[in-house]
This record gives sequence, C-alpha cells and structure tokens, in this order.
Amino acid sequence: MRQLEAQAAQPGFWEDQDRAQRVMEELAGLRAELEPWEKLENDVQEAVALAELGEGADEEFLLSLEQELNALERRLLELESELLFSGEHDSADAIVSIHAGAGGTDAQDWVEMLLRMYLRWAEEKGFRTEILDLSPGEEAGIKSVTFEVRGRNAYGLLKAEKGVHRLVRLSPFDAAHRRHTSFALVEVVPDIEKRVEVKIDPDDLRIDVFRSAGAGGQNVQKNATAVRITHIPTGIVVSCQNERSQLQNKETAMRILRAKLYELEKRRQEEELARLKGEHVEAAWGNQIRSYVLHPYQMVKDHRTGVEVGNAQAVLDGDIDRFIEAYLKLTIEAA
Repeated sequence: MRQLEAQAAQPGFWEDQDRAQRVMEELAGLRAELEPWEKLENDVQEAVALAELGEGADEEFLLSLEQELNALERRLLELESELLFSGEHDSADAIVSIHAGAGGTDAQDWVEMLLRMYLRWAEEKGFRTEILDLSPGEEAGIKSVTFEVRGRNAYGLLKAEKGVHRLVRLSPFDAAHRRHTSFALVEVVPDIEKRVEVKIDPDDLRIDVFRSAGAGGQNVQKNATAVRITHIPTGIVVSCQNERSQLQNKETAMRILRAKLYELEKRRQEEELARLKGEHVEAAWGNQIRSYVLHPYQMVKDHRTGVEVGNAQAVLDGDIDRFIEAYLKLTIEAA
C-alpha cells in the first residue's frame, strides 16, 4: 500500500488518467481491507484496559464487558472469513461458462439446471447477473452458456465451482425411464478488464457475425448483431449476442476473451512451476469435483472436501455456500 501511496504522490500522476484510476481503485480497496483490522485492534486494546480497571467491579459491569468481548469475537470471525479472499482477483466480478459434456440431451438439460442453481445463488447473495451468450440444445436444455456475476468477491467465491459436475438421475428423456449419468464443465474467470492489461494482436483474431438466437416472431433478429471471436493461436472461442448492437456485442466478447487469455497464461505459469517442482499436473478435464445423485437416493457430494448434503433439491435451488466455504478453507490450509 505504501508503494501505491508513493505513486499517487508523484508529480504527473494524473497525466495517465486510466492508470491513475486503476491505482486509486486498488489503493481504496486496500484501505477498505486494512481499516476494519486497525479498528478491531484499537477496540481490543480498549477492552483489555477496561478489564484491568474492572477488577472487583459489580456484576452489571462484568456482564457488559462480557457482551463487548463476544461482539469483538464475532467481528474477528467475520474478518477471518475475509482472508479466504486473498487471491489477486478474488474481489473481481466473475465470468462463468457452463458447457454440456457426455450425456447427450441429459447433459444439455443438466447445463440448464446448473445455470438456474447459480442464478438463484447469486440472487440470494444480492449479486447482479447477466447472460452474455447462450446456445440452446436441439431437443431441450442448453449446449453452453456464459454469464456474468457482479458483486463483492464474486470471483473469489465462484472459483470454487471450476471443474466437472456430474448428475445421476432417472432420465426424463429416456422412454424406459432408466438411470443416466451426465456431465457439465463449469469454467470461471475473473473480469480483469479494469485490472490487467492483456495485449491481443488483431491479426490473431477471426471475427464472425451472425443473427442472435431468439424465441421467434417479433423476437427474431433481422440484422446480424451477434459476434463470435476466435483467438487463432489458442483456439479460444467466445461469443456474445445479448447486447442490442454489433459493436456492444464485440466489446463484451473482447472482455470475455481477455479474461480467458489471462486465466490461460496464469494456468500455464502454475503448471510450469509445478513441473519444475516435480509435481504432476492434470491439464485435462479430470475427475468430477462434485456429484449430484437424485436416484436411487438423494445426495450431493464434493469430492475435494468430502462435504455431503442429503437435501439435493435445496442445493439445486442455490444452497451451495457450504461447498464453496469448505473448498476455500481447504485451499487456505493447503497454501
């Protein structure tokens, strides 16, 4: 923080408005994190002083002091929970993509179920959401969807959801009503548009425009406003059809592309570091991180933390905080 304060005090600091704004936003965020700890420290010192002065005090004074200490303990627990979001971009908004995996129509329906789960979770948190791109399935469900979640620590929370999610249930699309297993991949990247500069060579891009998918009738787009951008060197494809104009869709798609390229480079660096340490890194989808079993019994189990919940419907209605918190605490302990 001292380095940022020194930068802000330099002559000509505001000549580069964009850079200055980023520095001031980062500085304000650090101050907001530090101030509650400083206030807690002062309040604890005052409570200790009161306790020393209150030796032999009456019962009413001791009861008041006990209440004060309990309040301080609650504040400490709240601040400790904030330490779960110590990652570089944990406070950023999140861009979430869900893709159907193995399982055919069931997998596409599973994507739609997961989308509903996350939207309901975000609504309960008071976060704002916006669907940026959606490809419907041929028969039912969704092939893939990308949406944004805006709110404090949105990425820090949702990064716990990265990976393959498995659903086991009696298929509503099977005439024999047999049990099916289907998979969906959840990808989560931080919206780093205002935080990190990612350079993209225009020659590395292939930009296609097409008509946005609609519900038919008056909702069918007459003009090609939807945008699909392919980053040729990496093969990353992003698209956006939510905005009204082609320019707005292009800007949003570029924002998603920058976030995914940043995440890709970060992952490459982590894998290289792990390789140098002699650790094995699985770069493929890997095993599922969580299983949602609806038949022959109801159970949702996170395979990373061992957390199990018997009320699967509550989880699918957005009650996923216990899984997220357990994973974040596990990563902190392993660090």
